[in-house]
Amino acid sequence: MTTTTPTIEAIELHRLEVPLVRPFETSFGRETAREVLLVHVRTDRGDGWGECVAGRDPFYSGEYVDGAASVIERYLAPALLRAPAPHLVDDGHVSGVLIEDPAHATGIWVDDREQQVGRAGAAGTSGGAAASIASVPLAASVAPTLAFVAGHRMAKAGLEAAVLDAELRAQGRSMAECFGAVRDWVDCGVSVGIAPTLEELLDEVTGYLEEGYRRIKLKIKPGWDLVPVAAVRELIGREAMLQVDANTAYTADDIPLLASLDPFDLLLIEQPFAEEDLATHVRLAQATETPVCLDESILDVTTAVDAIERGATSIVNIKPGRMGGFLEALRVHDACVAREVPVWCGGMLETGVGRAANVAIAALPGFVLPGDTSASGRYFAEDLTEPFVLGSGEHRGRMRVPDAPGTGVAVREELVRDWASRPAVTIGG
Repeated sequence: MTTTTPTIEAIELHRLEVPLVRPFETSFGRETAREVLLVHVRTDRGDGWGECVAGRDPFYSGEYVDGAASVIERYLAPALLRAPAPHLVDDGHVSGVLIEDPAHATGIWVDDREQQVGRAGAAGTSGGAAASIASVPLAASVAPTLAFVAGHRMAKAGLEAAVLDAELRAQGRSMAECFGAVRDWVDCGVSVGIAPTLEELLDEVTGYLEEGYRRIKLKIKPGWDLVPVAAVRELIGREAMLQVDANTAYTADDIPLLASLDPFDLLLIEQPFAEEDLATHVRLAQATETPVCLDESILDVTTAVDAIERGATSIVNIKPGRMGGFLEALRVHDACVAREVPVWCGGMLETGVGRAANVAIAALPGFVLPGDTSASGRYFAEDLTEPFVLGSGEHRGRMRVPDAPGTGVAVREELVRDWASRPAVTIGG
């Protein structure tokens, strides 16, 4: 069986400066505006948009916007433009996507990792990640085509998202349908940065509770942990969902301090130690009753399975934009479901372009905890798409999953032009 896929004709990079409605502070620093890198893919069957989640500076990650834009322009985009067209081949493989490559006589099967790692498809989906990936051969070809460049997962994810959006629009399918979503609404949590004062923190949390958010996540760092957590727990009550995110700010010496968070009945403590330090996460998991969740340590399905099997994590934060793209995120989801490890969708201060895809993947069956899929107004006074808003009534604290083709949202191209921080770059065309 052969399926015609879109042909990429040009790739555009757009740099924007989008102000935040309030400063957002973590252990890495304080942001007052979001520097956004958008990828616009033009094909012979329509366009697609993706968002690279890299930040302005290389503090949270080694990737940053200038570097991501450079590697896309110099290496990644030219490789995609000259790559041979992929097609579907049905010869008995579980994952039917064959990527033709002159360097490999028999081609490359893009789902080899999923077949090796995933023990079963996700419950409630038709074939899990393998079937989803097989249905989008152009998007599935992105990762193997770009594999010659080491790392740069955020840059690659931005490209893959744009290609995926274009391909699904051409097919008339939504991301939710492609991914195997099982719900029309997803529970929403909110991430609360480090505040200047305790009083300001409590005022901010109170506002989010009034808006209906179903889970509060507090950013913590040494010197800003026990006191704010205790104050917020007292404010919201014992039944409300509360978790903390350390963004790698602690060391092994802090294990007793982190274990002292147990009385606050937290959902989880997220990534307290360096991303390479699985051993200390294992020690914390053995010393505390609070579940340990990994974020920065989860680079792909291989690292996810390794961390789970070592006992370094019992919950996984899936951030597609940080792990190379949504197709790899699907593999991670299925591997976690197979091992009965709950997952949730993290956020990277995305605009509506990236948020739409995050909401779609958060509707998969393994996403059983509220994600950082906050409303547009949490970060931006005006969004690059129609604003995402929380539901009301029975859907209070939830967000509707887009169901139109592709991401399901239209990019406001006039704002892309108005908010541009430098001229757009076009590769190809």
